[in-house]
Amino acid sequence: MAQEKRNIYIGSAWPYANGSLHLGHVAGLIGADFLARYYRAKGDNVLFVSGSDCHGTPIEVKAEQLGTKPEAVVAEFDVEFRKNLIDQMGFSYDLFYKTADPFHYKKVQKMFLDLYEKGLVYEKVQSLPFCESCNRFLPDRYIEGECPKCHFSPARGDQCDECGSILDAKDLIDPKCKSCGKTPIWKDSTHFFLKLSAFEKELTEWVKKSQGWRPNALNFTLKFLEKGLIDRAITRDSKWGVPVPIKGFEEKTIYVWFEAVSGYLTASQKYSVDSGQPDLWKDFWHNDKALHYYVHGKDNIPFHTVIWPAILMGLGGLELADRIVSSEYLSFEGKQFSKSRNWGVWLPEFLETRDAETLRYYLGINGPESADSDFSWKEYQVKVNTELIGKIGNFVNRALSFTKNNFEGKVPSLSSPDAEDEAILAESKAIFEKVGQLIEASSFHEALKTVLAFAEECNRYIDKKEPWKKIKESQETAGGSINVSLQAVSALSGLLIPFLPRTAEKIRQQLGLPQTGEWKFEALEAGHTIGEPKPLFDRVEI
Repeated sequence: MAQEKRNIYIGSAWPYANGSLHLGHVAGLIGADFLARYYRAKGDNVLFVSGSDCHGTPIEVKAEQLGTKPEAVVAEFDVEFRKNLIDQMGFSYDLFYKTADPFHYKKVQKMFLDLYEKGLVYEKVQSLPFCESCNRFLPDRYIEGECPKCHFSPARGDQCDECGSILDAKDLIDPKCKSCGKTPIWKDSTHFFLKLSAFEKELTEWVKKSQGWRPNALNFTLKFLEKGLIDRAITRDSKWGVPVPIKGFEEKTIYVWFEAVSGYLTASQKYSVDSGQPDLWKDFWHNDKALHYYVHGKDNIPFHTVIWPAILMGLGGLELADRIVSSEYLSFEGKQFSKSRNWGVWLPEFLETRDAETLRYYLGINGPESADSDFSWKEYQVKVNTELIGKIGNFVNRALSFTKNNFEGKVPSLSSPDAEDEAILAESKAIFEKVGQLIEASSFHEALKTVLAFAEECNRYIDKKEPWKKIKESQETAGGSINVSLQAVSALSGLLIPFLPRTAEKIRQQLGLPQTGEWKFEALEAGHTIGEPKPLFDRVEI
């Protein structure tokens, strides 16, 4: 009986369109593509969305630095993101959207009004930092100071990157304008607030019942909720963003923390419209059997586990997160990535000289999944040359080349399998369930390690069988072990689909199989003609 198809929604964090991505960013995003490719290979219905986060202070700061407009900054980096993530890294988004889109504006404004009409958004006079030197109210990231909780400096006006606390600018110790360095004054301004406090009990109950969250997300969120939720300003004094849809507030926009996470829903709706199925998104958002994943970095936890769920609860009838896949931090050679210190590895530069598949492998097996991890060129070299090439690539090439050179490129028969043959064949079939369970649990390290261990086992098998010696005595005996090896290569071509999709395609091409594989073992019939064996990767030289 065929397994019923599931609806899998995967929302991946939206990178700020104010600068190039570095490897730390990619480490927090790549798990989403592993999940999407895996579920598609299983035959499930997948909706995988993300996009460029186009509003907020970082974009305005970048535009000021370059002497241009925010629109120009967004356009440049949105194009770069699409090239790097989709064309080169192979991220299989159903839609990579951008928040600077009229459709997004319209949907976000409707969400705002829906909450306002329910009394969950209300007006309030707020005392805000105002820089007399710059003659403007200071958005959250234009003001910096000492964090009142952990005393890290500089903390931003909205969040401390050191302890993760969500802050109010007025709580900063010794605040300064980021543009001119002057101390701001405080002036009144009328804004709208989201009644976040109204959801504290419901959110706490929901989080405590949750399953399948990464421990860092669960622990952080529970501690966050224990401190109590306070209502949060949903609008700001700025013209760059989604306009507030209420008369008299034309000079204000909706805060990026509200409208950016709303992109998870608006992108789903946009994809549905663009695909000619305007109600398709409802199969994922109005369906309690749908499975929702959110994939992001550690610094984005509260926005995905508190803010966005509260908005969804307020709107009503929409599915909440089932799995929170939040990565820790990736450092470079023992130090944090830093644009200001020009320290790190930036994705566009990496991809100019390196194979994107090698980065997918490295971050899959060595990324900051459950603890901070460090990228070093030496470790990258070892992972690629010793594991990816030395174990996986080597086994594939050995089996295929021997077939080409000794059996006219045709799969030899297996007449009398022994215990070792049976063991490899059994594992070639069983391993899909093992690895699949690990992927579904977002245990990508263990999933790839299991695939690597299988390749190691296959290398030991062919070493022990020694077909290059046996063929001098019995072509049938040598052919039997090569048949088993080729079946294992076929298994590897399927197992690598989520992690190394282009490599999987290369292996399938060399096996003479259709390019699109499935998440299952595909047996090769005796006499099947393989393609031309070629090395899968180039060795990494540093």
